[in-house]
Amino acid sequence: MTRRLALSLLLPVLATACVSQTKLSAEDRTALQHDLTTGPAAVRHLKTSSYITPFFGDASKRLLTPYPPEEVRLLNDTKGNPINPGPVQALVPAGTPVRVTKVEFPTSWAMAERVLYSPRTQPWVYLDVEGAPGSPVILVLRPGIDKKEDLLAEMDRYLPPQEPRLAKLPARFQDAVKQKRVLENMPEAAVEMSWGHPESIRRTLEGQRVNQEWIYPGGKRRVFLTDGVVSRVEEGKPDAAK
Repeated sequence: MTRRLALSLLLPVLATACVSQTKLSAEDRTALQHDLTTGPAAVRHLKTSSYITPFFGDASKRLLTPYPPEEVRLLNDTKGNPINPGPVQALVPAGTPVRVTKVEFPTSWAMAERVLYSPRTQPWVYLDVEGAPGSPVILVLRPGIDKKEDLLAEMDRYLPPQEPRLAKLPARFQDAVKQKRVLENMPEAAVEMSWGHPESIRRTLEGQRVNQEWIYPGGKRRVFLTDGVVSRVEEGKPDAAK
């Protein structure tokens, strides 16, 4: 009787967990799979210097992320706290060529096949990363992508077809980007190549000047820019007053 009760409680949970999390039609999914993995279009470049880490509870894969492991916001524990995917295994600089080998959408079938402790409800892009042999490297895209155009835009955000203009930067900024550092007087585009997109941006006007504060996940890393150029960098404890 106890076993029957346990099964009756578990089955609805499993069924709910495996409900498809994509609204893209089967036709769009097939077209995207073909367009992104076939021919020259499959070769892209890292827009941001990124880390390779373990892939949460799935030892057969690795995660590609522009953020350090403690700032990754892809999977939460039972208390709603972000789960750290694991220590950095490699640093891949911006501009590195990658090949898209598969795009996997969170259909009910795909989620049933995925490891439980992984970001199962989001699209996964499987990559061959130049200089990073071994198990597949996965870029996890944001949830809620409902249109083909939105997925392509999300891909371009991380993996543009064209190589980022790293070579046009002064040598010291090129070196900083490759090491995921941000320096004073660095242009906005170089900050994105080094640290990636911030979690939020605060903008203010000071006369004719445009000030920005880029805040990264967890609030410990902040970049202050004036008219598109870095004026200050903070890497410390989050300021609760902000």
